[in-house]
Amino acid sequence: MAANETRSRRKVRVGVVISDSRDKTVTVEVPYSAMHPRYDKVVRSASKFHAHDEANDANVGDTVRIMETRPISKQKRWRVVEVVERAR
Repeated sequence: MAANETRSRRKVRVGVVISDSRDKTVTVEVPYSAMHPRYDKVVRSASKFHAHDEANDANVGDTVRIMETRPISKQKRWRVVEVVERAR
């Protein structure tokens, strides 16, 4: 198995930055929807991820793409790959 094959299998998510108060770290909220098992209605929810932002590039309200990575700290297991859209 080649190195870039394992890299391509890493999970990638797109979400909105909700906090950038820590140094080199952003909190990203990733929305998702799922069918309720009993009522068959779409239930919307969101997950929060702490992501490593080496350049301190992302700000609150920006849409970013994050990728799964090795553990960087107690909570950080994701890193910012790119800023998809800047906040207005």
